[in-house]
Amino acid sequence: MSVSPAQSVPGRFRWIVCGLLFLSIVVNYLHRQILSILKPELSRELGWSEIDYGMIAAAWSFAYAFGYLFGGRVIDRVGAKRGLPVFVGLWSIAAIAHGFCAWVAPEATASLPWVRRTESGLAFATLVLPMTVAGFVVSRTALGLLQGANFPAAIKVVAEWFPVRERALATGWFNTGSNVGAVVCPLLVPLLYKWVGWEWTFYLTGAAGLVWLAAWKALYDDMARHPRLSEAERAHIRGGRAAGAETAPRRVPWSQLLGYRAVWAYVLASILAGPAWGFYQAFMPDFLNKRFQLGLAATGAWTAVFFALAAAGGVAGGWLSGWCMNRGWSLNKARKLTLLGCALAVVPIYFAPFAGSVWAAVLIIGLAGSAHQGWSANLFSVVSDTMPREAISSVVGLGGFVAYFTGGFVNGFTGLILERTGSYVWVFAYFSTMYLLSLGVLQLLVPRIGPAEARS
Repeated sequence: MSVSPAQSVPGRFRWIVCGLLFLSIVVNYLHRQILSILKPELSRELGWSEIDYGMIAAAWSFAYAFGYLFGGRVIDRVGAKRGLPVFVGLWSIAAIAHGFCAWVAPEATASLPWVRRTESGLAFATLVLPMTVAGFVVSRTALGLLQGANFPAAIKVVAEWFPVRERALATGWFNTGSNVGAVVCPLLVPLLYKWVGWEWTFYLTGAAGLVWLAAWKALYDDMARHPRLSEAERAHIRGGRAAGAETAPRRVPWSQLLGYRAVWAYVLASILAGPAWGFYQAFMPDFLNKRFQLGLAATGAWTAVFFALAAAGGVAGGWLSGWCMNRGWSLNKARKLTLLGCALAVVPIYFAPFAGSVWAAVLIIGLAGSAHQGWSANLFSVVSDTMPREAISSVVGLGGFVAYFTGGFVNGFTGLILERTGSYVWVFAYFSTMYLLSLGVLQLLVPRIGPAEARS
C-alpha cells in the first residue's frame, strides 16, 4: 500500500523543502511568462513584428540553454544551499530590468553586432533593430542565463532529500510550480497591466523573487545537518538511496559523464521533446488569441486553464511511477511505462489547430501539457536513478542546455512560419511525435534503468 507524504511515519520536513523548491519554480515561471501574456499589447504599443517577437523569444531560449548548462555545473560545485539563492536574486533583478525599456522611445533603433557568411568566410555585420526589441533581447538574455540554474538545483536537492521511490513524486510536486506560476501569471498580469501599465507589471512581479530569498534563508540547510530534521526521517531518506550514493565522488569531469549511456539518452530525449514546453510558454497565448480572436483578459484566462490542466500531469506522473514500484514493479518498468503513457497522451495535439472551439483546443493542448509535466518528472528522476549524486545537476544542466538551445531555433522558426503562413499546424504536428521518438531512444540506450547499467 502506498504512503502519501502527509501520512509518512518518519516525518514531513522533507516536504517543506519540496515546498521551497515549488515556490522557486512559481517565481521562475511568473517572471518568464509575463512577456507572452503581454505580447499583443506590447506589439501594438511598441510596433513589434512577428519576427521581432520571435527574436526576443529565441534570445531567452538560447540564454536559458547556456544558463542550464553552466548553472548546473556551478550548483554541483558550490551546492544548492549557497548557489540557488544567488541565482534567484540575480534573475529577479533581470526581471525588473524589463520595465526599464519603457524609458526608450519606440521609434529609436539600435545596431547590434551580427555574424554572417560571405563568399570569403564569416564576417561581422550590423543588425539594426528597434531599440525596444534590443532592450528586451538584452533583458531576456540576462533572465535566461540566470534562471537556468533553478531546475538543476531543484533536482539535486530532491536527490539529497528524498529516497528513490519518492523522487518522481517530489519532482512532480515541485514541478507543479511551473504550472501554478503559469496560471497565476495570465490571471494577474492583465490586472496589473490595466492598473499600473506594463513597466510596473515587470517591477512588481520581479520583486517576488526577493521575498522567496527570505524564506530560503530561514528554512533551508543541508540534509545531513539540518536542525529541524528528525533522526528517523534522516534515516528514512538515507535508507532509500541507491547503493553507493553516500560515497559518490565530489567532482565528476565531463569526460566521465559522457561515458554514461544514460547521459546520451537524456540529452537526445531533451533535444527531441524538450522544446515543447518553451513553445507553450512563448506561443500558447498567441495561438489562442489568433485562432479564436480573444481579448487580453480572455486569452489570459484560457492560458491559465491550460496550465492548470498541465499541473495535474506532473503530480500524477510522479505518483504513478512510485505507486507502481510500491506494488512490486521494477524501477525500470515503472519509469518506462509511465513515460510511454505520457508520450501517447501528447499525440492528439496534432488536432489542436483544427478544434472548433477554444475549450476543445485548450483541452487537447492541456492534455499534452499535462503529459509533458508527467514526462519531465520521470525523465528528471531517470537522471538521479542512474547518475552519481554529485553529478546530477551537471547532467540535468546539460539536458536543459540542449533542450532550450534547440528550443531557441524552434521559437525562431515558429516566428518565421507565422509571418509567412499564419498557421500553427506544422509546429503542433512536429511535437505530436517527438515524445514517442524520445522514449525509443531511451529504451535503445538504457534498456534497464539503474546505476549498474548506466555506463557505456
